Amino acid sequence: MSIGNSPSDAASEAPLSIGRALHRARLDAGLTVDEISAATRVRAPIVRAMEQDDFSRCGGDVYARGHIRTLARAVGLDPAPLIEGYDAEHGGKPSPTQVAPVYEAEKIRPEPRRPNWTAAMVAAIVVVVGFVGFTMFSGARSGTESAAGNAAQPSPTHAPTHPPASRTPEPTRSAIAAAPADKVTVKLTADGGKSWVTATANDGHSLFEGLLDQGQSKTFTDDKKISLVLGNAGAVKMFVNGKDLGTAGNPGQLLRTDFTPGNPQAG
Repeated sequence: MSIGNSPSDAASEAPLSIGRALHRARLDAGLTVDEISAATRVRAPIVRAMEQDDFSRCGGDVYARGHIRTLARAVGLDPAPLIEGYDAEHGGKPSPTQVAPVYEAEKIRPEPRRPNWTAAMVAAIVVVVGFVGFTMFSGARSGTESAAGNAAQPSPTHAPTHPPASRTPEPTRSAIAAAPADKVTVKLTADGGKSWVTATANDGHSLFEGLLDQGQSKTFTDDKKISLVLGNAGAVKMFVNGKDLGTAGNPGQLLRTDFTPGNPQAG
């Protein structure tokens, strides 16, 4: 007689719910609810409710899907399986909007306009007059420049006996010479562990949002300013505008900072 698995073994092998998966991944990333809320702009009460599989605070299925996708990316999860699980539990994926039939567009298509021959003749006359004037002006200017060049040419008796010595540029002492002086360049390297990173350009465009694994590096460039949010500042080293700033902060610290072109100074 065979003995089946105990109820405790079956419960341990059961797949995690959406909320439990988000909760466990957040703890594995070393982030608190307040840190996730500050980085993703999803309010802390909504984050806590979602980790308990309560999506009523999201304001509807569309917002719930968006919050699930944002939180999953913030803690390093693939959002696609979580979204599919949510759709399966809440009536499926919404159907796309029906497109109007093609024949309706054909009915409202405007009739082709007849060519305006008067306007075409006027345009042709303007082009001819402009071409003639440009040709005359170019000929006169070419003759003037030729005469000026002959007058400025030095006599052979005054030609220099030795060519001017070329000036060798002095080597730069910058840590990274390739860093452009008129831009801000930030390189982040996670050498002390994992850290959640958000990088935003001056115009509000997101340059990166996600988990930076240990040993991984990211480089960002903007003309005016780069804004950073680091979920675990003690795990990240920063190189700004070619200069090594060392570790960004303390382990587990949530750091917000800005950098602009020139010397690296926090905004």
